Amino acid sequence: MMSSPLVSETLFRLGPLPISKAVAVTWLLMLALAGGSWLLTRRLGLRPSKGQVLLELLVATLDEQIRATMQVAPGRYRALFGTLFLFILAANWSGLVPGLEPPTANLETDAVLALIVLVASIGFGIASQGLRGYLRTFAEPSWVMIPLNIVEQLTRTFSLVVRLFGNIMSGVFVLGIALSLAGLLVPIPFMALDLLTGAIQAYIFSVLAMVFVGAAVEGPASPPSASKE
Repeated sequence: MMSSPLVSETLFRLGPLPISKAVAVTWLLMLALAGGSWLLTRRLGLRPSKGQVLLELLVATLDEQIRATMQVAPGRYRALFGTLFLFILAANWSGLVPGLEPPTANLETDAVLALIVLVASIGFGIASQGLRGYLRTFAEPSWVMIPLNIVEQLTRTFSLVVRLFGNIMSGVFVLGIALSLAGLLVPIPFMALDLLTGAIQAYIFSVLAMVFVGAAVEGPASPPSASKE
């Protein structure tokens, strides 16, 4: 049975530092994704292999989504959103492996992912508009809106946490109940649904992150076209 999502169960310790199950699974996913990326990119060529074709299709789809959502050249944002999508997708699907709990069903993991988006939106906003230009956006359309605009920024971050956590946690509970009541074979449709839900939630989180970062980089200093890569 899965423990409370609000309690981080310690799996082992590195000296005085407790390592929870979510952190351990996150490290495994990071290692797997890094290793897979290295294997797919170490022998790129003009005559692509099946793995390279799949990789190029993924990158092209990601670039098109960035262009459609943010109206900017995708080159500088590709790494952030691609990494977010792949990690969340892998994390969501990891719950289908016996003995593993998806890190995204843990509140701390989702909070860190949302914090990454918040920091990225601030960083890209300052890089695009300059510090003064970015700070001026909080006073639009009037300086009296500054407190509300700050609250909106924090609310966006909180909404990312709640959306991802709630959907993945509910899927884990449903699958766990089905397994406990019906054995291994009957819950297969629930597992297929969990695959679909995990992919959809990874996509939604990534697109919302694009929207938030895109809102931060809007302004006269934003890239003028999407021609650059």
